[in-house]
Amino acid sequence: MQTDRSQCGRGAAIDQLSDRDAMSAMLASHIAALESARSAIADISAAGALVARIVGAGGTVHYAAAGSSGLMALADACELPGTFQIPPGQIGIHMAGGVPTGGVMPGSTEDDREDAVRAARAVKENDVAIVVSASGTTPYALAFAEVARARGASVIGIANAANTALLEASDIAISLNTAPEVVEGSTRLAAGTAQKAALNMISTQAGVLLGHVHDGLMINLNPDNIKLRQRATDIVSRIAGVAADDADEALRRTGYNAKLATLVAAGADLSEAQALLTRNNGHLRACLHHIIPKTKNQNTTSIQGRNQ
Repeated sequence: MQTDRSQCGRGAAIDQLSDRDAMSAMLASHIAALESARSAIADISAAGALVARIVGAGGTVHYAAAGSSGLMALADACELPGTFQIPPGQIGIHMAGGVPTGGVMPGSTEDDREDAVRAARAVKENDVAIVVSASGTTPYALAFAEVARARGASVIGIANAANTALLEASDIAISLNTAPEVVEGSTRLAAGTAQKAALNMISTQAGVLLGHVHDGLMINLNPDNIKLRQRATDIVSRIAGVAADDADEALRRTGYNAKLATLVAAGADLSEAQALLTRNNGHLRACLHHIIPKTKNQNTTSIQGRNQ
């Protein structure tokens, strides 16, 4: 009897399992995929620091990939303006064949080196390119990485196999050694899970290092809907230690800039808040050290005056 190669590494092929066992096998493969990132934490951390440095200096972070890897890269790139207000002009999205519409993603585009070469012409010296390929050998990804490096950019390579061409062409090589897929060759599964985790970790750490996270809160979010405006109010209220109404008023005065609003709510005037953020490279904690003692003194004086 011929043995199916898609054995999940745990016995029977997934299509020979009961529904419940199949679900368990899928979940186990995703958990194992996430664990594959653990051995790459040092490289993932270095990648986050590099992205922060490039973006902080005004450079662009380019995401380049094909197929399901491209979808993972696209998802991460599109979150940056909303979560951290990274300017869209500092984000490049390069997906083989373009961003798919209508649910169609032709597989042949991943072989188009010429398309990658054209796309990589947008890369400038002192930019950074995050290039993702499950196999580490995708022609589109390799060509983009090669051109980006030739143009003076740094390259972060993410692959689900060690010692691949993409990783060898990268300044920071992130190897996510995921096991064979439960559906052989379908890299949107475990490989995609590991890629998404690594990309999330890189971009989130970059946001932290850029000063866009304070006490675990998205202090530089873009509050462009009702839910996010309420979240901004909550963030300002919690950090500045003021009532929600006061936080909301500070947000309105600052054009819904949560960092500025926090400083204004804590006692700074608008020009002082702007100067503090500029002087401290947008890091709120350093700014608060300058104004909270003054605010407390003012409150003490006011209380004493009322008691006399």
